[in-house]
Amino acid sequence: MKIAIAGTGYVGLVTGACLANVGHNVICVDIDCDKILKMKKGISPIYEEGLEELLQKNIDNKRLDFTTNYKLAYAKSDVIFIGVGTPERSDGSANLDFVYNVTEEIAGSIEKDCIVVVKSTVPIGTNDKIEEYLKSKLTHQVHVEVASNPEFLSQGTAVKDTINASRIVIGVESNNAESVLREVFEPFKLPILVMNRKSAEMVKYASNDFLALKISFMNDIANLCEVVKANIDDVALGMSYDERIGKKFLSAGVGYGGSCFPKDTKALHWLASQYDYELKTVKAAIEVNEKQKYKLYHKALEKFASFSELTVAILGLTFKPGTDDLREAPSIPNVKALIEQGAIINAYDPIGIENYKKLFPNGVNYVSSPTGALKDSDLCFIFTEWQEIKNLSPKDFKKHMKQPIVYDGRNCYSVNKMHEANIEYYSIGR
Repeated sequence: MKIAIAGTGYVGLVTGACLANVGHNVICVDIDCDKILKMKKGISPIYEEGLEELLQKNIDNKRLDFTTNYKLAYAKSDVIFIGVGTPERSDGSANLDFVYNVTEEIAGSIEKDCIVVVKSTVPIGTNDKIEEYLKSKLTHQVHVEVASNPEFLSQGTAVKDTINASRIVIGVESNNAESVLREVFEPFKLPILVMNRKSAEMVKYASNDFLALKISFMNDIANLCEVVKANIDDVALGMSYDERIGKKFLSAGVGYGGSCFPKDTKALHWLASQYDYELKTVKAAIEVNEKQKYKLYHKALEKFASFSELTVAILGLTFKPGTDDLREAPSIPNVKALIEQGAIINAYDPIGIENYKKLFPNGVNYVSSPTGALKDSDLCFIFTEWQEIKNLSPKDFKKHMKQPIVYDGRNCYSVNKMHEANIEYYSIGR
């Protein structure tokens, strides 16, 4: 089947590579010429385990290509996936400008009957509006339908999440659209759930917001654990044995980040408000998460009246391990606050430094190892649980720091071992 993908971010690029890998002929569209040239050589613009190997394999076997010529890409495609970004507006709503721009390009380009599939995360009801808009802009006499196919990939494991997904959700309004999309996804040999478009759109938001709720709930419980002298690790372990709760997303920390949870919680809360309904649980998750980001910063301020002229080690910059994505990373507001206070910052991350330099070209010294960041530091903040950071021993902190004071936002180390080594160690909920 001939498939076009609009957008080559996490969603579009991974989707395109995986669809090509199961036998479809895929062409991915982007407006960035330099990016396209790199991808044609099998070079991924994002860090994602296994992605470059998948790109190279399917470029070599002629099933995957890249172009800036959207007219050529869309004209004869059987299915066109929209995988462009839907960033957050200042009021919390989703910005759909990129989606509508691509829709207009598709409408002016398609020359045969096709299915347009919205894979971008969009507010409930958007697919209906996109279909109406698409049909109003058509320049050829063709039959076109819009379907919803939300993604459930996680950055850092996106390829694996796509190939071994727990389910494929398709939202359609006709038997024809269902039949075409079943043919697209049948080679994956995964469960396919068929529903109407609005339900499919809601599944995406409800799934992400539920996971965000779990994280914020655990952080809230962790904060209470500190007050009542309980241990969040033991509490989470006890909870995890209950099959109704599950084992995942029970880790306490300094809040969630990334491209999905922050904007999707705000977008669904905003959408509900447009119908005069308040999602109180989602609102609480947003509030808890915003406050949690600064928890260790405020804890450190209790000890240090000011960070001026203090050397601060920052271990971990990305919002989570396995990705170079910095969107909503807890390190960002904390580093900004430290710079404003006059701190001298030495930062380490195994993948995210180049992207971080775009945000902080000045005010941060970037180093190539965790111990390099610790050297002669007065205190240390840990924001990402990379394995290279978790591999540090108490001796490393004692050996390299001017004074071993550690604020661990990801609970990387044993409280007892750190205290036995006479390290002043603060973590979350322990």
